[in-house]
Amino acid sequence: MKIICIGRNYTEHIAELQNERPSEPVVFLKPDSAVLLKQHPFVIPEFSDDIHHEVEVLVKINKVGKYIDAKFAHKYYDEIGLGIDFTARDLQTKLKEKGLPWEKAKAFDGSAVIGDFLSKKNLSSLENLTFELTNNGQTVQKGNTSNMLWKIDELISHVSQYFTLKIGDVIFTGTPQGVARVNPNDILEGFLEGNKLFRIQVK
Repeated sequence: MKIICIGRNYTEHIAELQNERPSEPVVFLKPDSAVLLKQHPFVIPEFSDDIHHEVEVLVKINKVGKYIDAKFAHKYYDEIGLGIDFTARDLQTKLKEKGLPWEKAKAFDGSAVIGDFLSKKNLSSLENLTFELTNNGQTVQKGNTSNMLWKIDELISHVSQYFTLKIGDVIFTGTPQGVARVNPNDILEGFLEGNKLFRIQVK
């Protein structure tokens, strides 16, 4: 499986990190070893003192596709989920300053939380999904897919120009504002349309 991630897809998140608004989706990858195993805690890695949570709506690809037109993209997935793109912000900042790739900060082991998935048939509108992340019971991130710069079908179309999409691939569609540092003993829970799709303990 491939984990395909989209950066800078929510205006307010772009502003909070003082990034430039992109003219097309920012795309990066995580290896399958980045997936945090089910029922496992997230262990803060030794190489970072500033790991941030980034909650994101996920799309699971269900058939092979290449050069997918946006108007046909809906045929390539039937489930929507929620996850976390853990980011070593201190390391990412250093890499960006040197013009180097982000992988060390974004694709390390355990950096991708993939929660449960819901059938899109049970969701009223994919362009108006509310989702949130709580930390120890307090809401820390809240978003709505209506605020995406590029919608799900547009992302699938764009990504498929570069990568053949295969069954089981997961697309992380970007995070809203509110990213922040995690600490040992934090409990992170993710909700999509009121459904709890993951619970992660930080160690």
